Amino acid sequence: MNSKRMAIRIKRVYEDAEESDGRRILVDRLWARGLSKEKSKVDLWVKEIAPSTELRRWYGHDPNKWAEFKSRYAAELEANPGLVKEILGEVHAGIVTFLYSSKEEQLNNAVALKEYIESIIHDKAV
Repeated sequence: MNSKRMAIRIKRVYEDAEESDGRRILVDRLWARGLSKEKSKVDLWVKEIAPSTELRRWYGHDPNKWAEFKSRYAAELEANPGLVKEILGEVHAGIVTFLYSSKEEQLNNAVALKEYIESIIHDKAV
């Protein structure tokens, strides 16, 4: 694997697809409203990697809950090593873009997932 080619990007699923996106992975539990599968150009939809419905509702994009949300989401991810392994395989294969539908661009599950996956890669590299 060429580590220079390995990268995780984040993008709203409503933004136009670009060649530089690499493999486009939708990481939301629900399909984006009003968006056709053809227009979205999603290569892979891993809905089970998204936060549980309960966690998503609890969080409600409240910035004051962000740190706790990430902690609880990490616990859910740790309970699903097969899904994490699938995402790691995609990341190790080359550039990926985690797609999300939230209007919140900084504090969303794709950002939390990227941080989590990058921490695993970093810990294994050390």
